[in-house]
Amino acid sequence: MKPLGAFIKKEILETTRTGRLIILVLLFTLFGVMNPAIAKLTPWMMEMLSDSLAENGLTVANVQVDAMTSWGQFFKNIPIALITFVLIFSDSFTKEYRSGTLLLALTKGLARYKVVVAKTILLFSLWTLGYGLCFSITYGYTAYFWDNGIVRHLFSAAAMWWLFGVWVISLVVLFSSLLQNNTGVTLCTGGIVLFAYVLRIIPRARAYSPALLINASSLLSGVEGTKAYGEAVLVAVVSAVIFIALSVLNMNKRQV
Repeated sequence: MKPLGAFIKKEILETTRTGRLIILVLLFTLFGVMNPAIAKLTPWMMEMLSDSLAENGLTVANVQVDAMTSWGQFFKNIPIALITFVLIFSDSFTKEYRSGTLLLALTKGLARYKVVVAKTILLFSLWTLGYGLCFSITYGYTAYFWDNGIVRHLFSAAAMWWLFGVWVISLVVLFSSLLQNNTGVTLCTGGIVLFAYVLRIIPRARAYSPALLINASSLLSGVEGTKAYGEAVLVAVVSAVIFIALSVLNMNKRQV
């Protein structure tokens, strides 16, 4: 386990040294503050625009905001944060291929599967850190301004969105074990996610699409319960495990 621990430590130091950790923290902190801030400022912004809209024949009614408005912003903004996360870390493997540092680590006795395990642990941990930070800030400010109690299944909706992020990251790991450049990794990952979106539109396939996990509005409003997402959760978990296992097999066969 010592080589694995040393490699994980190397990955953490590199993430810190390159400034990616700071960017990650700032990004998710910004989104965490923006969610309740936008909700709180919405009535003021609409009031500022009321005169301009009135000139065009539009009347602005009094806008009421509450915790649902804030959490609606959270689930609208978190996809942008996930896309940025993928773009930042899509070269987690490929830069090792280009620089030759992976070959150096392997010649020192590091097993190939441990490379996949170490990088997967790091990416999952960073996503959990960023997502948890954003959620905590939004939760704190929303509780200060409004009442989080009116939001149904909040933690379940948040957990499902976190799982969707884990599923996407497992795709990044898979394609990183197959491809040479981060552009290809990003495009292939985006293609599979788009396919999952398409499945969500098909009635018979909808329940099994991992993209269903990001349909938070139905949970927050109480229109659907957590049981409606059971198949999607199972598919996401099983496929993520399969993707990581395939990544290990690809890495064992890969010439570096």
